[in-house]
Amino acid sequence: MSRWRIGSLLCAAAVAAGVGAGPAQAELPVEYSTLSGIRAELANPGGSLPGSNDWDCKPGAAHPNPVVLVHGGAGAGAQTNWGTIVPLLANEGYCVFALTYGALDLPWPVSALGGMTGTAEQNARTVGRFIERVLAETGAQKVDVVGHSLGTLLPNYYAKRFGGASRIDRYVSFAPVWEGTFGDQLAIAREYAAQLGAGPALEAALAAQPAGNEAQTGSPLMVDLHSDGMYVPGITYTNIVTIHDQVVLPYTSGLLPGDGVTNIVLQEGCSQDMSDHLTIIADPRAATYLLNALDPRHPRPVPCAAR
Repeated sequence: MSRWRIGSLLCAAAVAAGVGAGPAQAELPVEYSTLSGIRAELANPGGSLPGSNDWDCKPGAAHPNPVVLVHGGAGAGAQTNWGTIVPLLANEGYCVFALTYGALDLPWPVSALGGMTGTAEQNARTVGRFIERVLAETGAQKVDVVGHSLGTLLPNYYAKRFGGASRIDRYVSFAPVWEGTFGDQLAIAREYAAQLGAGPALEAALAAQPAGNEAQTGSPLMVDLHSDGMYVPGITYTNIVTIHDQVVLPYTSGLLPGDGVTNIVLQEGCSQDMSDHLTIIADPRAATYLLNALDPRHPRPVPCAAR
């Protein structure tokens, strides 16, 4: 056997064994805590969580759709909202992207607080442009969307009104507001701001630009979105809610029925799960439902534990 042939076989064996194929990407730590995203923002002001917004990422055959994360309303952001979900998805091999919409044009840390300015229409267009950039950069045909709170409405607004219906495949919502809410998202904004040391600056910004009420039940936005059916045909929806939600009131607002829609209440079969509106995005049970919704061909057991 020639030296060239022996060398070729050795090389092939090494690649098959993972030798000589370059270092494997280290698995990212996954912390099931809402504080993980806040700590990331403090460590990397205005940046992106490790595992997200890699514009060179090309989706593989196992997960052909990039995943776009859309944070909740007042006070949330691309890092603070997704400290658990980004590494979880990145470790599974997804190309993960997250944006901050509606941030005030003020120095950090106020700039890290999204959802503070702009109408739902303006922010939905921002989300749409981000999705279109993700598709252009990755070469994918569609994205999967994961939203939280107000971030469940905006991509749907983009899909319904701004030509995005054909660009979204799976749509997973944490604490969605499909029927609107009577809750006050400013409570969450103030909690985030206090932990970032931006409480006084946030109050000054709110005094100048009060948050809107477009996600409230019966608002013009909600009436418009329901006028031709909230859901978009061709998109697969999964809604994950908690009975302990203190912002989306009642929590059943997120359980809007529809053809092919899956509605999940975390406490059904697990009464000890105490996740609320904020902690649902760092809950192991909710996170596993998310993984199963994005990849239903490979379901995994859903844990149940007191939180």
